[in-house]
Amino acid sequence: MEQLKNSILVGKHIVLGMTGGIAAYKAAELCRALVKAGAAVQVVMTDAATQFMTPVTMQALSGREVFTSQWDSKAATDGSGNAISNNMAHINLTRGADAVLIAPASADFMAKLLHGRADDLLSLMCLAKPAEVPLILAPAMNREMWAHPATQRNTLQLKTDGAFVLDVGTGDQACGEVGDGRMLEADEILGDLIAHFTPKVLAGKRALITAGPTYEAIDPVRGITNLSSGKMGFAIAEAMLDAGCEVTLVAGRTALGSPRGVQTIPVISANDMLKAVQANVDNADIFIATAAVADWRPANAASQKIKKDGSGDTPTLSFAENTDILATVASSKRALSGSLYCIGFAAESENLEAHAKAKRERKNVPLLVGNIGPATFGMDDNALLLVDAKGTKELPRASKTELARQLVAEIAKRIN
Repeated sequence: MEQLKNSILVGKHIVLGMTGGIAAYKAAELCRALVKAGAAVQVVMTDAATQFMTPVTMQALSGREVFTSQWDSKAATDGSGNAISNNMAHINLTRGADAVLIAPASADFMAKLLHGRADDLLSLMCLAKPAEVPLILAPAMNREMWAHPATQRNTLQLKTDGAFVLDVGTGDQACGEVGDGRMLEADEILGDLIAHFTPKVLAGKRALITAGPTYEAIDPVRGITNLSSGKMGFAIAEAMLDAGCEVTLVAGRTALGSPRGVQTIPVISANDMLKAVQANVDNADIFIATAAVADWRPANAASQKIKKDGSGDTPTLSFAENTDILATVASSKRALSGSLYCIGFAAESENLEAHAKAKRERKNVPLLVGNIGPATFGMDDNALLLVDAKGTKELPRASKTELARQLVAEIAKRIN
């Protein structure tokens, strides 16, 4: 998890509370990721949590002394870095904090929070925290405990009381059973925390995004494609979601997992992508065409594998031009009236500014994003050139996640 990916957390003060559960090992990974992201992390553990992870480990990962008892007499440091020696850690630890994150949050601790019980440092701290400091819970428990009506009632009431309760994961559990109730993975919780702090500049908007390469079949085992990894499009989908947008992602074949919270429609060919876009674009306010769509396809794909016959002759391929998806959408009534905002991408190998400007005018889109394809395909970073009717703006090389956030901010300025 690179620093730039999580730059929104730089300077944030996070109080990480840990309750008892095998998922405590994920809290160690989460703590390390938060620190790498630039956040200051103060760990507070219940007695049960120390049975699964030692305070020494969490101190090493956070770089701060860990608190485990309300009777601990060491000075507590508030969010401003002030050390306060008044034996009131339950008060001081959340002053100046940006969030209190409980991970793992056990069923017992969630029930305790619901009833306002405060018989240890962590529950005392949650009860005494300022109202403006968000309380975020990452549940972790056995599938039957999670499904129990009492836990579901508690979860609903905690949300009503203002807590942010994250989803649970599904899969193998430490007890040997399989189902819901696992704590989310560290990177998933980190993503949810980033989303929490991201300004919702596109709240209420709906976006349709294309990403990745298309694949045009020559025969059942061969085809024509390109080097696009889909990383830029997937990063934009996540950034749009974090900004409050409802996102549908039409994705060609990639090695990437579907972003959590994003409706992903897998496709293969350019024609598949066109059909998926046409089926969903009427519900969108924003259309972003990041996919590297093949300009041509074999005119007649063979029904069986084309084999060598030993003669030395090579097969002749004829091509048909694929429909231009971006141009088709940009020429629609909704796009021309301004109710659908279209953004195109241009992956060039040379003369980026000239080609990007020409493509924007040719396809009649308000914003065209250009990049040098060979310098970005498959990589985790990129550099972008934004081209609109007023001129150009460079977004210097950075992680694709960071560039996606910058691009979302630019889109929000233009449509709001």
